Amino acid sequence: MVEGGVVGVSRTEFSEFFRTTWKTPHILRLAATAGIGGLLFGYDTGVISGALLYIRDDFKSVDKNTWLQELIVSMAVGAAIFGAAIGAWMNDSLGRKKAILTADVLFFLGALVMAVAPVPWVIVIGRVFVGLGVGMASMTAPLYISESSPTRIRGALISMNGILITFGQFVSYCINLAFTSVPGTWRWMLGVAGVPPVVQFVLMLSLPETPRWLYKNNQIEKATEGLKTIYPADEVGEQLQLLKQSIEEDEANEAAIGNNLITKFRSAMKYPEVRRALAAGVAVQVVQQFVGINSVMYYAPTIMQLAGYASKTVAMGLSLVTTGLNTLGSFISLLVVDRFGRRRLMLVSLVLIIVGLLSLAVVFNVSSQNAPHINSYESTHFGNNTICEKYTSHPDSSSWNCMGCLKQKCGFCAASDEFDPGACLDNEKDVGKMCKNEHRIWYDKGCPSKLGLLAVVLLAFYIIVYSPGMGTAPWIVNAEIYPLRFRGFGGGVAAMSNWTANLVVSMTFLSLTEALGSWGTFLLYSGFSAIGFVLIYFVVPETKGVSLEEIEKVLRKGFRPWPLKQIDDDDDSKPAK
Repeated sequence: MVEGGVVGVSRTEFSEFFRTTWKTPHILRLAATAGIGGLLFGYDTGVISGALLYIRDDFKSVDKNTWLQELIVSMAVGAAIFGAAIGAWMNDSLGRKKAILTADVLFFLGALVMAVAPVPWVIVIGRVFVGLGVGMASMTAPLYISESSPTRIRGALISMNGILITFGQFVSYCINLAFTSVPGTWRWMLGVAGVPPVVQFVLMLSLPETPRWLYKNNQIEKATEGLKTIYPADEVGEQLQLLKQSIEEDEANEAAIGNNLITKFRSAMKYPEVRRALAAGVAVQVVQQFVGINSVMYYAPTIMQLAGYASKTVAMGLSLVTTGLNTLGSFISLLVVDRFGRRRLMLVSLVLIIVGLLSLAVVFNVSSQNAPHINSYESTHFGNNTICEKYTSHPDSSSWNCMGCLKQKCGFCAASDEFDPGACLDNEKDVGKMCKNEHRIWYDKGCPSKLGLLAVVLLAFYIIVYSPGMGTAPWIVNAEIYPLRFRGFGGGVAAMSNWTANLVVSMTFLSLTEALGSWGTFLLYSGFSAIGFVLIYFVVPETKGVSLEEIEKVLRKGFRPWPLKQIDDDDDSKPAK
């Protein structure tokens, strides 16, 4: 998860949501149409996890080069960073509606290019188009919903966009599973993503620009008409006055702190409360990514194969567990985040994440150590020309097991009983077919393991403890922690930090598994999680139920958790000399 969050919403707001949308369904139409951007965001970031398995089958260069697999997956994330910046400019200059329409064009072009890609680099180009669309949608969809919603149900409507992101990832895994036996497999998986942007484009053409943008650009009559479709007639005048005051305050803030990144940064650094807010906001976003969540979301089927499930269909079916629980966690967060508090929820979440990651590291390590051994007779069964050359030339090949075979870029053909010693063969498609033709299982990523099911259970545990805490709370903290005049700037910096950390994690996961092994990679993520716990404990204050003014005072003075607070209290109690 995630490059978006679910806004905390009270039960009262949900009740008001149903009452208001029942009376004025046009509001729900506005939010649902813009929310398709969130669905696309989730779909395009999730679909590549399953498609990659089949892209590797069709392109030998992808199968043999880990860096190329990582490039295909992470290029969308890298492009999203620039897409977010372009979206921010378009939102202000051309309007929210045109930004969404442009994102739809990019989504459609990206899906089309990937579906017909004759070579891997064309897939990369398609991922760039999709990534630009994701970045623009991540900035624009929540903004359009926010500015087209009545104040009393705004949080509930924005939360719908966050839920659609996780639902989009779940749908992508369902689509992947549906097309596993269809000719063209990955082309259909990626190409289907071209349908929702067409639907959104058509629907958006009949919808208005947001009242706020219209008013700010001196289109007051159109802004008034827009407000009439959102609010009862007796509230339009009041809302128009509030809109005017809000825009005047924004313009005053721009005059005070500047309207470009450099001047805003210089202005922000003058205030200790803003510096500390940025430290806290950026910290929670970076930690959110460095616990390894998007390694799981982007490479879930590959992780299932590493756990011992060689079948692509089974691997993708099991991966539905991760996305399904991620979606469920988004709903759980709505119920708990306002009850338990943001800081406490993140800290508890991190403790459980560390437990989950350490357990996964142990399971993968035990599986690696107990992988089936290589049998020389089995290895010659298919002919000497099929044996892995590195196996035959290694002076101590008798000590090899399946994992040692795979580390040398070879393939493992399991025996009739898959846990008995098997064959270490060339990792070629034709050799793999020979293995399968004898009703054996061909492994080229992971090895047979009796602990595979336990690994899936632990992965599910990791997701369900991540999603309601570290998946959601960082976005809520960033919506609350900045002084009003720096909120847009602070949120933008934190979001860019999130995307950048996301890029680093997604671009290195497969390389880490090759260098450290699966267990070493999960152990590394648990170490990052422990560092994240310490960082959040000492720099992030609780924002639940605290006014923006009080948060600003706490940050200006400097947040002091125990034991630092105890030391301060002791110093204050000492008589002055």
